[in-house]
Amino acid sequence: TFWKYDLPLTIRKHHKVVLFVFVVFLIFFSIGFFVSKQDEGVARDFFGDRYVDKTLENIAEGNPFGIYESGNPFLSWLLLMIHNIRVSLLMFAAGIFAGIPSLYLLAQNAAMVGIFDQFFAAKGLGIQFFLVVFVHGTLELTAIIVSGAAGLVLGKSFLFPGTIRRIDAFKQGAKDGVKIMIGLMPVFALAAFFEGFITRLYNDVSVLTTIITSLSVVFVVWYFVIYPIRLGKKMTSQLNEEDV
Repeated sequence: TFWKYDLPLTIRKHHKVVLFVFVVFLIFFSIGFFVSKQDEGVARDFFGDRYVDKTLENIAEGNPFGIYESGNPFLSWLLLMIHNIRVSLLMFAAGIFAGIPSLYLLAQNAAMVGIFDQFFAAKGLGIQFFLVVFVHGTLELTAIIVSGAAGLVLGKSFLFPGTIRRIDAFKQGAKDGVKIMIGLMPVFALAAFFEGFITRLYNDVSVLTTIITSLSVVFVVWYFVIYPIRLGKKMTSQLNEEDV
């Protein structure tokens, strides 16, 4: 019942925080995109000369996202999963410092995605960027955004305890944050699996990658937006009936 009720209800409980973090992500994504549009050197500062030069070489050879075809799929999946989970846990734990480090890490990731997008858009590959990168990016970025929200929930509970004792509010915030993070672990694992095994097929089996991206979008909208709202309304209705 954890993923069916506890996690969606926790997201619903803190939906304003999740929405705020999502807006912050969009803002810094836009900043990264437009700043790198003015200065192409920004991409090199973020990704390094080696990565940029290799990608430019792939673009010249007609395989712009060839970087995803390199390496062992299983090792890629494992390393990407560990890396993304580590970043998300750091983002959550850093929330104890008033949530500021969590927002900083979120802004950094958002700007990086914006720069990455602009790097390809400048070469006329903006749409292809989304079709390829969001095979895994839909789940991965959603989980990163919600991890940032979990960090902010932790910091907010301590700073603004409301009408209860600060320590009790903090314990509740920590409990809610942990629920969110536990619920995100399978999402990170699946996103890394897609990146390691599926994204690399964008040239050979583009139908499959398009289907995966579409299903991921549907899942994210349903599970992280629609379902929590519906579940919250259902629980509220049940409580009202019990009061009557």
